[in-house]
Amino acid sequence: MNVAPERLAGWFDRFVERHGPVAWTVSPRAVTVTAADGAVADCQVPFPPLPSAPTATETAPTTETATATATADGSPGHQLAAHALADRRVGVLLVRLGGHAAGVFDGPRLIASKVGTRQVHGRSAAGGWSQQRFARRRDGQVRVALAAAADVAVAVLLPVAAELNAVVLGGERRAAAQVLDDPRLMPLRGLVVPPFLTVPDPRRRVLDESAAQFRAVRIRVVEPGAPEL
Repeated sequence: MNVAPERLAGWFDRFVERHGPVAWTVSPRAVTVTAADGAVADCQVPFPPLPSAPTATETAPTTETATATATADGSPGHQLAAHALADRRVGVLLVRLGGHAAGVFDGPRLIASKVGTRQVHGRSAAGGWSQQRFARRRDGQVRVALAAAADVAVAVLLPVAAELNAVVLGGERRAAAQVLDDPRLMPLRGLVVPPFLTVPDPRRRVLDESAAQFRAVRIRVVEPGAPEL
């Protein structure tokens, strides 16, 4: 499930109310809360690392035991909520072969954006020379589409690269990776953080809604007695 950062502290409060005393396992990229009744909630840290997490190693996290009042201020749950709520300037680049979008968010608010579309035909089932000609034409359309997406990223994201706390990608993984390979976008590569956003063809509405995805905390809950997947 995805939990909005504004709701996260309350979510942990209710988890403790339902399941009783809990123990916390904290690392820079994950927070796991295990209740006495066997319920487990694995939480992915957005925009890692979690500042309050142990820094020696991610493979040997520290465990803190909590009581039924575990979600009082200062608990790992509230620390994670505060981290998720922190003000950030985030660049978003969404790329699919049918379209692309780049935006800059100040918290949940979109403050700069550009969206574009390019026609890329689907793959042909025909054979012979016809199929080869179609494939060459399609390859050309793909190159044009990816170049246009890179141009938009250069125009929207590159001028504010030094101000960005992170960059989030979405759309089609291969297409986004190819756009990010553009030499002009090298300053953005070290800023990329998960999650990769699965979105339809980018439009302004899709870009607007992406903030809810990249700001959310992803939680996997295993209820008592349920088999772990």
